[in-house]
Amino acid sequence: MSADFDVVVIGAGAVGLACARALAQSGCSVLVVESAPRIGEGVSARNSEVIHAGLYYPSGSLKARFCVQGRRMLYAYLETKGVAHRKCGKLVVANGAQELARLDDIAAQAARNGVENLHRLSRDEAVAMEPALRCDAALLSNETGVFDSHGYMLALQGDVESAGGHVIVDAPFEAAQRSTQGWRVRIGGRAATTIEAGAVVIAAGLQAQAVAARIDGYPAQSIPALHYGKGHYFRLQGKAPFERLVYPPPIPGALGTHYRRDLGGAAIFGPDLEYVTTLDYAVDVSRATRFYADIRKFWPDLPDDALIPDYAGIRPKIHGPGEPQPDFRIDGPEHHGLPGVIALFGIESPGLTSSLAIGAWVDAQLRAADRMRP
Repeated sequence: MSADFDVVVIGAGAVGLACARALAQSGCSVLVVESAPRIGEGVSARNSEVIHAGLYYPSGSLKARFCVQGRRMLYAYLETKGVAHRKCGKLVVANGAQELARLDDIAAQAARNGVENLHRLSRDEAVAMEPALRCDAALLSNETGVFDSHGYMLALQGDVESAGGHVIVDAPFEAAQRSTQGWRVRIGGRAATTIEAGAVVIAAGLQAQAVAARIDGYPAQSIPALHYGKGHYFRLQGKAPFERLVYPPPIPGALGTHYRRDLGGAAIFGPDLEYVTTLDYAVDVSRATRFYADIRKFWPDLPDDALIPDYAGIRPKIHGPGEPQPDFRIDGPEHHGLPGVIALFGIESPGLTSSLAIGAWVDAQLRAADRMRP
């Protein structure tokens, strides 16, 4: 008896769908299961929709590798699929001697990561591009942009289904046990069922740790701790002041409160970073005070009472406050000892930009392990 599917992918966010697309287009039979009523309602729906160039990430890290590769793949994919996007560029701005030194470090790291089209600008050059800007110097990243993340995920879903794969929603993963075919996977929800699969990919974002714990034999010590990193966003009432993205140097654990002009022309600021213990997506309006202070460092003309609460997102961090920011965790059998299982943990920024590259890597790893039919 053969398995029902070569691979079950748990989670229909951007990364799960990108993995499923790569696997399906390689000839594998794929089922994507999603606990929510629609695709992409978790981490993938509550972010900045920025295409990152790959400036900051440590040399040789998965983040550095997948961000640069994924960004190149993503622009080509969005163009081919007609998904809305804009390569608007980004200014990383510095004010004061300490931040100026950090610009040099960022530029050096970007060069090591193979990032193209990055230029150091003087204050006058930066202000000539964005007259409302205040800075002592800046880095211009021409490869950074914004895009329609939900349109992207719909395109991925279409590719999965065109290649013979299936995406089902309202279908929470409940458990998996070893079987002669690989894995017996139990799915709940309205269409509760049990299927046989050769391999399992955990791409469940904020639920990845809980999913791993429900796979029989998955060692608890191999599941990293989960921390909720909440980020608030505020919208500007009035005309957007800049065409390009504007970022300060990164803060510990995040990229810092930044500016973007979205595809609709609105000015959005955020996210900040607050560690929380519950999945509460309400915007804390009291945090606006800090937003005004941070924004006025690079846009001193921000009017009083111009910011309104917009939305909040929660990132699946695998480090807590004061801890160094780790790399993506993409754990195969060499980490947990379970053949045919790949678990993705801590896929926060730049996970959206990296998603196509992550999908290609997961496909290559599973096929190399010979866990599926050709």
